[in-house]
Amino acid sequence: MTRQYSPHEPLLSFISPTTQKKVKQNSIFFNMEQDLQSIVGLPIMGGVEIDSNTLSYWLNWRVGLCALWLMIAWVVASILIWKYEGSKKSKPESRQNQQKDTVGCLYEDEAWITCLKQIHPFWLLAYRSIAFLLLLTLLIINVVLDGAGIFYFYTQWTFTLVTIYFGFATAFSIYGLYICQRTVGDHGHGPAYPSLDAERGGYVPASVKETADTPEISNGFNTHEAPHFRKTAGFWGYLFQILFQASAGAVVLTDCVFWLILYPLSGPTLNFMIVSFHSLNFVFLLGDTILNGMRFPMFRIAYFALWTLIYVIFQWIIHAVASMWWPYVIIDLSNQYAPLWYLLVGVTSVPCYSLFALLFKLKSCCLSRFFPESSYQGST
Repeated sequence: MTRQYSPHEPLLSFISPTTQKKVKQNSIFFNMEQDLQSIVGLPIMGGVEIDSNTLSYWLNWRVGLCALWLMIAWVVASILIWKYEGSKKSKPESRQNQQKDTVGCLYEDEAWITCLKQIHPFWLLAYRSIAFLLLLTLLIINVVLDGAGIFYFYTQWTFTLVTIYFGFATAFSIYGLYICQRTVGDHGHGPAYPSLDAERGGYVPASVKETADTPEISNGFNTHEAPHFRKTAGFWGYLFQILFQASAGAVVLTDCVFWLILYPLSGPTLNFMIVSFHSLNFVFLLGDTILNGMRFPMFRIAYFALWTLIYVIFQWIIHAVASMWWPYVIIDLSNQYAPLWYLLVGVTSVPCYSLFALLFKLKSCCLSRFFPESSYQGST
């Protein structure tokens, strides 16, 4: 069952008039859909909307195959999380063996330490604070100007996720500096974590003598040093790491799709907000990646997959309830190539996520090449 409508007709009641006007003016997503359909040979719908809230729309082989892809991705992601997440310590072990890192092990101080001992955590805090304030400001401006309807699109989901990450990151960095200062006050001799040398202006670790009476805590992951004992992360620490790695994959996917597919094909008029929402998130995450001392295990691609799956399921639920346009042609279930699009997006997600994993490897190589082994820490 179909009905005629204008390609720019607003079909969501929660999209504000301002957003509707901008959609009519820029037509980024609608033009992209028509251009993609023309290039790959899909039939252009010509202003005809197929009712998505009918049984005939959902009970067909295309939807069934797409649902199968989603189920497989969800199961694989769940298995990866179940198998690798956490320290997986099932019984008491010796104190030394307890410090052996597993792929899913996470330490509390990884959230705020820097990759080099010469870089004080304060600079990471400053960077994260600036990034959070700028991203939050842009998001608020976007909501004020365009309304809550912006969250119909994956771009805004991703941008919001990155903003939340930097909010958590700022809070963890503040907590880390508090821990450093508290350690100084408790032990009197000096901090168990590195401190800022007032005379040299550098980031100087406390000496062994200074920390002789303090708990054995290390900032680094240097396996060639004598074993140190660090506090494993709690719920919020793991949530923070998950936010970081899910954001990394989502940002690369979003920006690559826009700059490599949408913009070349549809040629939308660029403005400050469009460029910001498709570049700043990646730039800020890249800077944080360079500075932080976090790790980036590949198995946490599962959280990136779940994030994308949740967005797709969100779209399915909306379209099952009300008939409306799809924000992206690649998730539109009405065309015969929908299963191929879904499979392509799933396959493309792997290299998108792997880009940040490669950046971490590159950072580790650069640190080990240009700095002494005793200087770098964290993800290296």
